[in-house]
This record gives sequence, structure tokens and C-alpha cells, in this order.
Amino acid sequence: MKIDITLRVNPKMMEDTQENLRRAKTGHFGTHFDVRDKEFPLDYTERKAIVFDVSEIKNRDIVVTDVDLEKVTEGMFVAFYSGYIEKEGYGTKKYFEEHPQLSMELIEALLEKQISIIGVDFAGIRMEKEHTSTDQYCANHGVFIVENLCNLKTVLDAGGLFTARTYPMSFSGMTGLPCRVVAELKI
Repeated sequence: MKIDITLRVNPKMMEDTQENLRRAKTGHFGTHFDVRDKEFPLDYTERKAIVFDVSEIKNRDIVVTDVDLEKVTEGMFVAFYSGYIEKEGYGTKKYFEEHPQLSMELIEALLEKQISIIGVDFAGIRMEKEHTSTDQYCANHGVFIVENLCNLKTVLDAGGLFTARTYPMSFSGMTGLPCRVVAELKI
């Protein structure tokens, strides 16, 4: 079974995010990778994947003890379901400025596991002031961030393990790459 975990973009969303037009012009609109100054490896288009439920975590960073890192293996696509994109809706000021975030300790632990992709259903793994530098730090370690995923609850309810098929646009000179992400579940 395949589940599209890509945010479906519509004209209203584009209108709602007009103040964030700069983001869209550099590839940071809807579901996208933050590649910064790196090239997305084609080998990353198909990855073993896992989604962790972090939806009960409120008013603090998502930390190492919130997930079972024993389930994470080298090269994985590791996703986090917070429910934030469904709760707040994509594109609002609050969506971009008050989203959940991963602790630096958790990010470091994921990098040590040598994963390939971190996926989130919110606007970034760190808040705005640390967003770009943390994305670049991860990219420098061969880990790319894919933001604004959706339908992760469906994947979670099906067991949380899947094959992630991720197809970024072939743009150059962009710090973000719009992409389509499909979760393939074994049934």
C-alpha cells in the first residue's frame, strides 16, 4: 500500500503564504528538502524508514528519550509525527514560528546513527534563528531535512515502518528542493 505523505498545495495556501514568498522562490514551499549548498544524492530516493509518534510532546523540545533510537539504522529516513500540520494548518505565521522542534542532542544522536533524511510534519527541525544553520550542519553530515510532511498518522497506525520514496525536483542553485514523498507499506 502506498500513502502520499506530501503536502497537497493549493492556490489558497499560496495566497496565505505570500509574506513567505522568499521561501518559495528558493524552493522552500510545501513539502521540500533543505539541501542548503549540497546536492541531493539519488541513492536517497529510496530509504528504509520509520516514523516516531511525538504528538504528546508539548511546550518543550523533542528529546532523545522521546524515541527509541534502537530502531534506527544507518541510512534510514527518520520521520516525526507531531500532528502539528493538521492542527495548525500550513502557511500561517504561527505555523512557521511556533512549531515543535528537535533538541540538538537528538539531532546529534541521529547524525551519529548516520541516517540520511529527517522528516517532520512541521516547518523545521529547529526554530527560525537556528533553522538555517542546523539544516546546513545536517547537510554537511550527509543528512537532509524534509519539512511539511502530512499523513504520517496513517503510516504510524500501520506500524510506523515503511519504505520512503522521495523525489526532489531537479533544480540547481536552490537551498530547498520541492519534492514528493510516498510511504510504501508492507501489508
